[in-house]
Amino acid sequence: MKALILDGYVDEPSCLGVPPFISPYPRFVYGVLKSIGISAIYTTIDRFREDYKLREELKNFDYLFIIAGIAVPGNYIGGKPLSKREIFGLNLAKRNVLLGPIYLELSKKDVLSLEDASIEVLEFPFERKFCEFFGVEFDLDKFLIAGAEVVKQHPEFPNIICEIETYRGCYWAKCSFCIERFQKIRMRDPRNVVLEIKALYDCGVRHFRLGKQTDFFTYLADFSYDFPKPNPEALKRFHRVIWENCAKIRTLHLDNVNPKTIAEYPEESKEIIKTIVTYQTPGNVAAFGLESADEVVVKKNSLCATAEEVMSAIELMNKFGKATGYNGLPTLLPGLNFVIGLKGETKETFEKNFEFLKSILEKGLLVRRINLRQVKIFPGTPMEKEGYGRLLKHKRYFNAFKKRVREEIDNPMLRKILPKGRKLTDLRVEIEGKISFARQIATYPILVGLIGEYKRQTFVDARIVDYGYRSVTTVESPINVNKANLEQIRALIGSRAVEIIKRRPFKSIEELENLVEDAKLLFTV
Repeated sequence: MKALILDGYVDEPSCLGVPPFISPYPRFVYGVLKSIGISAIYTTIDRFREDYKLREELKNFDYLFIIAGIAVPGNYIGGKPLSKREIFGLNLAKRNVLLGPIYLELSKKDVLSLEDASIEVLEFPFERKFCEFFGVEFDLDKFLIAGAEVVKQHPEFPNIICEIETYRGCYWAKCSFCIERFQKIRMRDPRNVVLEIKALYDCGVRHFRLGKQTDFFTYLADFSYDFPKPNPEALKRFHRVIWENCAKIRTLHLDNVNPKTIAEYPEESKEIIKTIVTYQTPGNVAAFGLESADEVVVKKNSLCATAEEVMSAIELMNKFGKATGYNGLPTLLPGLNFVIGLKGETKETFEKNFEFLKSILEKGLLVRRINLRQVKIFPGTPMEKEGYGRLLKHKRYFNAFKKRVREEIDNPMLRKILPKGRKLTDLRVEIEGKISFARQIATYPILVGLIGEYKRQTFVDARIVDYGYRSVTTVESPINVNKANLEQIRALIGSRAVEIIKRRPFKSIEELENLVEDAKLLFTV
């Protein structure tokens, strides 16, 4: 028996699986197949598109398991997610099964059409039903741990970041647009989470994100309260055990944090922030679901946190997390999510959203990234009846708002967080060219334009020389003064670059010191 696990990538409110991220889903599927003796191989949709030989071989495979679903669309550098249209052409094995959050956006007609195309669809969340598919007892922890080794088949391995689930579901589960309402709260035992991290670590993984939960601050919390009460001591122990077992982790980040939790429990949250700053790695971003600063929109869509509560959460996180870490980025900053097209939205909503962002700058606070997302409507959510009418009606307001945010908020904020001359470390080249593009392996990595041609997967340290709206331009640092091109040297030291080129080669950095300030910081020979 042979199976192919095809990773078409997922992006959910609480989970990311677009490279360099790999979601827990392929690991779970592989763990189940391994337990019943089915030989499975794994690949990504990007690699699959290029591999004609594998597509031909699939005709002799017993199973094709397709993982897909972009519930929270974004702009992706690491890969191109599988589209709904592409799925219909994937009836290549003897049995073809579609898994993942894509189920939530399929109409009954879509499901019937897929079945007509010999592609079965499993209801989401699919893990329990996947076990029933093979007649095995459901055990999420067991199969996630057993399936860890599949990551070694990822085309980007070992330069991947593994998404780790701590719990699923949302204690609020009322937001009009969100698909988390379809999952019940299920907390994972921290011992099993650590065992999963250790299994991945033993396979060679060094980058992790505690990302597949709706609010990391309420992992291991007391859910007997109206709003779960955080447990700072339990989270501190959890972090300590991770490092005791995996001492050479290079990235340990998180994703979602509900600002309502911080506003309701500031003392407990303060201790958790301190733990994260101490035990997780710099460049960390806690994504806050503000969604809207308009109180009418907040009420009509049953959003969890008010603008005032979000602001208080931003202030507390800045107090303890804004210091610069060893990789050039602040240790822990909030990120903000806005959703456009919700019930009650008016022209004035965009002004209220902008004024909220402007007040952050005026207060001298930092936010690492601002995500402006147009609502995606799923069957079974309150937004289903609302439709896309308001989104279409407000398109011109959204475009103007987005432009204003990028120019007047994002760019000034970026200059505050990453001043010129700041050195960023461990940048992984992802796109080659005369200006290469690189990012750190991180929860919300900043896009870095790297002057010069570098091969993909090369790791580089570089200094910031210029800015885009949400990206920076850099030059490798230190760079070999005798090999660097004119553009690279000019970006570092300005008009004196021509003189440096004329005087090459230099036998030592000391020869440069009369010409270039901080020569030892910028150059090697």
